[in-house]
Amino acid sequence: MSQTLPSLSWREIEPALRRAGFVYAPKRGKGSHRAYTRVDAVGIRRLAIVPMGKDVPRGTMHSILQQAGMTSDEFLRYL
Repeated sequence: MSQTLPSLSWREIEPALRRAGFVYAPKRGKGSHRAYTRVDAVGIRRLAIVPMGKDVPRGTMHSILQQAGMTSDEFLRYL
């Protein structure tokens, strides 16, 4: 059963993505966004773009998780 995602800032999202194996990709993010990449178990390169706002809206957070190929439960384990 999927849990509700809390409202998080990019500074809270970044460590969770790093624990999940993502690496900061400074040349991919533009302006007020940061990019993180990883190659998943199937060999697909994943790119997650995170806005550097105070609080990331839940809908945006769902989009980030979709880009990352993660479920909300999986992400919450890395928080």
